[in-house]
Amino acid sequence: MIRLDIFSDPVCPWCLIGKTNLDRALESRPDHPFRIEWHPFQLNPDMPQGGVGHVDYLAAKFGGRERAIQAMLQVAEHAKKAGAEIDMEKVTHLPNTLDAHRLIHWAGIEGKQTPVVARLFRAHWRDGSDIGDHATLTRLAGEAGMDAAAVARLLASDADADDIRARDMDARQKGVTAVPTFLIAQQYVVQGAQPVEVWQQVIDELSEKLEQG
Repeated sequence: MIRLDIFSDPVCPWCLIGKTNLDRALESRPDHPFRIEWHPFQLNPDMPQGGVGHVDYLAAKFGGRERAIQAMLQVAEHAKKAGAEIDMEKVTHLPNTLDAHRLIHWAGIEGKQTPVVARLFRAHWRDGSDIGDHATLTRLAGEAGMDAAAVARLLASDADADDIRARDMDARQKGVTAVPTFLIAQQYVVQGAQPVEVWQQVIDELSEKLEQG
């Protein structure tokens, strides 16, 4: 197996689009060699604990509500083409994602990272749920087969928070400046939401090399 390390944030729409494209490529290549691991990268590390309004945040970022809405519509169009589920009318809140990344970390220990990541994306982008809320995170963990009571206890503590911050900072220091960023076999970096065809080509080339030994 070949490690595919993915640096992403559940509130990043391009991360959802990138994951959707990757998923489609993996489905078309069921014998793919990848073993996927997810890593923390907060788009907004200074986000208040309670989060902010989504449109208000984008308005400040893009210089006005009209530009913010236009940017959201463009993202929604790209998502639709990729087959990613985004309902912009429901995405009214932008949370702090530190706790979501803690959950992804704990899910990795139990071998349930990708199912948890998928639920986080869906909860935020399709359902408009607050994935900074502990009750929401606990529910999503339970749906993925984790021990919901144990997750609730961990979320109520500061467990692994400093580790997540340190890993986020380490990724930045090593050159990760935007997400999604994919690291293949701990050597090759692929940035951005790549098309399905790109991933299919990568998988085919890696599979051929493995067959050749």
